Amino acid sequence: MLCCWIVSVISTNWFINGGILETQACLLGDGGKMWLKCMEKVSGNSCKIHHHYYQYIGSKRVRKTWWRKLLVAWIVGWITVSVWIFWYMSSQAFEKRKETLASMCDERARMLQDQFNVSMNHVQAMSILISTFHHGKNPSAIDQRTFARYTERTAFERPLTSGVAYAVRVLHSEREQFEKQQGWTIKRMDSFEQNPVHKDDNAPKALEPSPIQEEYAPVIFAQDTVAHVVSLDLLSGNEDRENVLRARASGKGVLTAPFRLLKTKRLGVILTFAVYKTDLPSNATPNERIQATDGYLGGIFDIESLVEKLLQQLASKQTILVNVYDTTNQSHPISMYGSNVSDDGLEHVSALNLEDPFRKHEMRCRFKQKPPWPWLAITTSIGILVIALLIGYIFHATMNRIAKVEDDYHEMKELIKRAEAADVAKSQFLATVSHEIRTPMNGVLGMLHMLMDTDLDATQQDYVRTAQDSGKALVSLINEVLDQAKIESGKIELEAVQFDLRAIMDDVLALFSGEAHEKGIELAVYVSDGVPEMLIGDPGRFRQIITNLMGNSIKFTKKGHIFLTVHPVEEVMDSIDVETESSSRNTLSGLPVADRRRSCAGFKIFNCEGSSHPLSLSSSDLINLIVSVEDTGEGIPLEAQPRVFTPFMQVDPSISRKYGGTGIGLSISKCLVGLMNGEIGFASIPDIGSTFTFTAVFSNGSLQF
Repeated sequence: MLCCWIVSVISTNWFINGGILETQACLLGDGGKMWLKCMEKVSGNSCKIHHHYYQYIGSKRVRKTWWRKLLVAWIVGWITVSVWIFWYMSSQAFEKRKETLASMCDERARMLQDQFNVSMNHVQAMSILISTFHHGKNPSAIDQRTFARYTERTAFERPLTSGVAYAVRVLHSEREQFEKQQGWTIKRMDSFEQNPVHKDDNAPKALEPSPIQEEYAPVIFAQDTVAHVVSLDLLSGNEDRENVLRARASGKGVLTAPFRLLKTKRLGVILTFAVYKTDLPSNATPNERIQATDGYLGGIFDIESLVEKLLQQLASKQTILVNVYDTTNQSHPISMYGSNVSDDGLEHVSALNLEDPFRKHEMRCRFKQKPPWPWLAITTSIGILVIALLIGYIFHATMNRIAKVEDDYHEMKELIKRAEAADVAKSQFLATVSHEIRTPMNGVLGMLHMLMDTDLDATQQDYVRTAQDSGKALVSLINEVLDQAKIESGKIELEAVQFDLRAIMDDVLALFSGEAHEKGIELAVYVSDGVPEMLIGDPGRFRQIITNLMGNSIKFTKKGHIFLTVHPVEEVMDSIDVETESSSRNTLSGLPVADRRRSCAGFKIFNCEGSSHPLSLSSSDLINLIVSVEDTGEGIPLEAQPRVFTPFMQVDPSISRKYGGTGIGLSISKCLVGLMNGEIGFASIPDIGSTFTFTAVFSNGSLQF
């Protein structure tokens, strides 16, 4: 573009300064001529560059190509935006679904944990009760029957346990005396686990005695629901031995790994608390705790029943699937509740703190139903895409419309140029033809005038007079056409000569007096004394305006009068306030006429209501005249009044056949009035008459002497 601009500047300077360069070349000789040839080549190349630039870069084809690319980019961009909106809203819906699942899962985990802690506290309180009333009294205040009745009545305090049992610590040296005192033999726990008995079976008789070992933990008290574990040695069981040993060493409640409970075969865990001697200090060491242990209190928890009861309390239990796991061994978690089948990949894990630091548990939750279709995201993204496509279509249609309007505009400009050229050609043709016709017509009229001075009989004189009148009418028509052509081409100019306005009025009156006398029309002219004797202006054009107006009045008036008045504008402005409606009836012939005030109602210089605007005269010697032509003719129909000053327009086509004329007299008069810095208007009432009024500005010729 920069190179093109430089070449363009060089080329322009070359064409502008061609004459200077040529002169310099003559002075420089052969070298200058070679330099000129080089510049000619450069200018020729610059013209070619301009041509190619405007043909390809600035053409409509390139604009359409860029617009299509922009439209494609718009569509692709909004498709991308719609896809992003769909992804964003879908991810938001997924996150909301995830948060909902997390909230529901955490709520269930918290409720399970709270209820488990409540039951654990009651089991721990029962261990203190046994330490006080069994080991703290001699003889013991608790037996199996008392324990069973008490645990049964207080079972509501431990809604998550399915049974409570107490095992006493018995050393091997104390076994024989203990068995005699209890009346039964300590039985093996592992044999019971391998061959479980039903609820109504006599469990103690069917089990083997516990093998000899350093110490035993036989169950001496049990709730009725787990009475089958009485006399079983917990230290001989596979699931309970480690639990018992950890409980007495830590002094806290410990849990077993999930296992199948006896009788029910449902998954469960055992919570074990050690029962110590009352004199055990709170900061005792593990060895001191082991030595001070009196027994072990265990609470059996049916995990499946526990979680099922918990979910029954929630109204939304059917919404999600719940799984409870023992994750002490992370590589092989033990399922304590629930199914591993899932229809939804979304899962939330909530940790369960069951107050046993050695064992870890967690709850995993999933929705039962698959996630619904993200209809909001789908409809929103599609809606935005549709709106964007509609906007793109609107812009596309707008650009096409703009392009079409531009094409129409350029075509219209071309047509306007052609029309202006044709109009100029027409005006030139009319002017030329008018001059060409007027020249021989003047010769014809001259010959007719000379012929009338010869000896002719009455018939011949009548023929010659008719021919002369027709020739004069033709010359008048030619003059009007010539004036119209000058007006359209803007070449009409006014003279500034001194003239006598009253003499012009006499000439006009004499011109139309014969025809008025033939029709019986009263013809009168009034010139105010306020009008100076001599004026400076164009008397010919002024006479032409009055002649056109008087000619129209004579043409369309059959009876009554035609009254021409000339006044200074200041005089009319002073007297117009006292005019009344009755004054319009006090006319020259006594016939009603159109109100003169209405004919000048639209003038800027003043209005007919009496409120005047001051004259803006550039000099005190300017005279602003107002001229009125009043007649009692046919008047102008109301529907034709708006087009009175339109060139070549007549009230009715029959007018030209009946009265003659071209219909351009009033349009020429309006143009001439405008050139005289005046205004023209009219008031007409059908079958009453018409009043035409115009103003014109002249210089005061009397002051020149």
